[in-house]
Amino acid sequence: MLPLASTTEFTLGAELGIALVCGLGFGFALERAGFGSARKLTAVFYFYDMAVVKVMFTAIVTAMVGLFALSAVGVLDLAELYVEPTNYAAQLGGGLLFGAGFIVGGYCPGTAMAALATGRKDGMVFALGMLGGVLAYAELTPGIDVWYKAHATPELTLPALTGIGMGWWALAFVAFLLFAAWGMGALERSFGHWRPQR
Repeated sequence: MLPLASTTEFTLGAELGIALVCGLGFGFALERAGFGSARKLTAVFYFYDMAVVKVMFTAIVTAMVGLFALSAVGVLDLAELYVEPTNYAAQLGGGLLFGAGFIVGGYCPGTAMAALATGRKDGMVFALGMLGGVLAYAELTPGIDVWYKAHATPELTLPALTGIGMGWWALAFVAFLLFAAWGMGALERSFGHWRPQR
């Protein structure tokens, strides 16, 4: 799975070890940022604390710029990266379902596991519901993978779709991130009075 796999060979044990270290690091970072708390996560829907959107959008743009930079200097072959096929209907439905679960439960899968690891009961309930949903999906929708693959567009990326190079897209997203950070700061100032008093 590591993009450098074309130049570096890892054993299965090494790959699992890397995955474990990355997962633990990710979970630790989520918890230290306060994202193991449903109150912190759902604050974004009330506009008085946009930290979740700021962090996630910054991470996406940082990854995009990093991938472009590594590719530009020849360290990374972008062709080695796996791009999930795009099925608009499935991804629209999945996004709406994911968003509804986030609003109702206050967690996404990663933050639910961080909450579970720190002993939060709501995180445990959410994680159990998530695992139940995965099991139900696997058992009750056997034909959905066939439909998904039959109607999916492989390797759909912004550069391929528009003919504009990845470097320009990375620059555009950096500019948009700066504008979005300013806008989110304005929202936090406007809706700060909604913040619960403790």
